[in-house]
Amino acid sequence: MLGAGIALCGFGFWGWGILVFLLGGIVLLSFFFNENMILAQYFLRKEDSEKAEQWLLKVKDYEKELYKNQWGYYNMLIGLIESRKAPLKSEKYFKKALALGMKMSHNTALAKLSLAGISMAKRNKREAQMYLQEAAKEDKNKLLAEQIKMMKGQLAQMDKQQVVRGGYRQF
Repeated sequence: MLGAGIALCGFGFWGWGILVFLLGGIVLLSFFFNENMILAQYFLRKEDSEKAEQWLLKVKDYEKELYKNQWGYYNMLIGLIESRKAPLKSEKYFKKALALGMKMSHNTALAKLSLAGISMAKRNKREAQMYLQEAAKEDKNKLLAEQIKMMKGQLAQMDKQQVVRGGYRQF
C-alpha cells in the first residue's frame, strides 16, 4: 500500500495517493492493535460499559487473537468493566493484568489503584497501603495523583470506623 500511495502521488494523483496512505495506516493500526480493544477503550471513555463489554466479548480467545503485549491490557479492560458490576470479582482480572505486564506505567498504576480499592472494601488495610504506595510509584506523570490522595484519605478513615451490626459507626 505504501508503494501504491507513492506511485499514485508520483503520477500526480495526489487525492488517491493520500487516500491509499490513510487506508494503509488503518490496516497497519489494526495489525498491531486489535480493533475490538480500541472500540472497547473508546466506549469506556464515553462511560458506556455495556457497549465496551460487547466489543470485548467479541475476542473469544485472547491468547490466540491478540499479541502477547496486549494480554495484560485485555484483562485490565475486563477488570474495569467487571468492577462497575461486581467490584470484588474484578480482583482476579487486575492481578492477571499485572502478572502479564503492561508497558505504560499509568495503566499499571490504575490496576494497582483498583486493587487498593478492592482491598479497602475487604477491610485489608495493609494490602491496600501496599498497593497505594506501588500505584504512587508507578504514576510518574501524576495522572492518578488526585485519586491516590483521595484513597489515602479514605484509608485513614478506616481506623476511625468500627463495624457495628448492619453498618459502620464513626468515633
